[in-house]
Amino acid sequence: MKTGIANLPLHTGSCPAWLFKRMVKLSYFITEIIIDELGTDLFLKRLSDPFFFQSLGCVLGFDWHSSGVTTTVCGALKEALNKNNSSLKVAGGKGKSGLNTLNEIENSNLTTAKIECLKRASKLAAKVDNALVQDNYNLYHHCIFFNENGKWAVIQQGLNNNNNYARRYHWLSNSVNSYVTEPHSAICCDIKQNQMLNLTSKICKETQKVSVDIVKDFKHLTLKPEHEILRHELTSYTIKTLKAAYEIQPNNYEDLISIKGIGAKTLRALALISELVYGTENSWSDPAKFSFAHGGKDGFPYPVNKKCYDQTIKILKNAVNDSRIGNKDKVQALKRLNSFINHKK
Repeated sequence: MKTGIANLPLHTGSCPAWLFKRMVKLSYFITEIIIDELGTDLFLKRLSDPFFFQSLGCVLGFDWHSSGVTTTVCGALKEALNKNNSSLKVAGGKGKSGLNTLNEIENSNLTTAKIECLKRASKLAAKVDNALVQDNYNLYHHCIFFNENGKWAVIQQGLNNNNNYARRYHWLSNSVNSYVTEPHSAICCDIKQNQMLNLTSKICKETQKVSVDIVKDFKHLTLKPEHEILRHELTSYTIKTLKAAYEIQPNNYEDLISIKGIGAKTLRALALISELVYGTENSWSDPAKFSFAHGGKDGFPYPVNKKCYDQTIKILKNAVNDSRIGNKDKVQALKRLNSFINHKK
């Protein structure tokens, strides 16, 4: 995977209507060309690559270094793919739209089993990045892309109110062997954390196991109150939550984090109890990876040329139509471009 630095400062305002309208059209034809040639599984894989996602935002004319590239590109793809009945669907979005993710998944024409798997993936991805990766970035955007086979990619973003920067998280179903052990395809941010708890690290495997054991035997656990760290972490709410979790008796760490009310503070308390009482090891290293590209809405490297943008949409529209009736000559150039990009990476 290509690595680098993705500057994601918070930018206020919204995408101009004239640009977003064009982004919807262009993103649709780019996506359909890739899907026609390589399939939805590969497009999902590309979405999980921050280099591709950032590059797509640049092609669509959005700021290369703005946090808004995440929400705007996902929004354009959602409108383009869902309204055009593409083989790839999108659920979720920014703010209140993200809260509708599960309902939107349920409204898809998939089997009940696939819908339940997608809902579980959506909920756990959000829970992990809000509660297990304790990096002071609170999620405000969540999108899940999925195909008819139930394969998916999640792109979500969190905000740090202390430094006015955002952090983007990428997930891919084919890469997730465990939701709670280093599941990300990538995490994009240019701000390093001085102190953060990463409970998805392989280092924390024993901490995860002991945390479940603590919950399952919570009523019989005697904690020494002289530990300053425990007095700070074990609030009345945390103790109440742990008692509720005890009644459920989770089988594993995924079950534990799926329990309503089990959030960052409770999981942190369990991790610290595991470390202080049982000597397990926790990870305080930041898991972020970095990526970069270039942009245009803000005038760099030049202002968006509307005439050129519209001509590109027209060319790609024709390429999609021609490829679907057997004339794929125009698409070969895109294949060669893809080979060149992969070679550079």
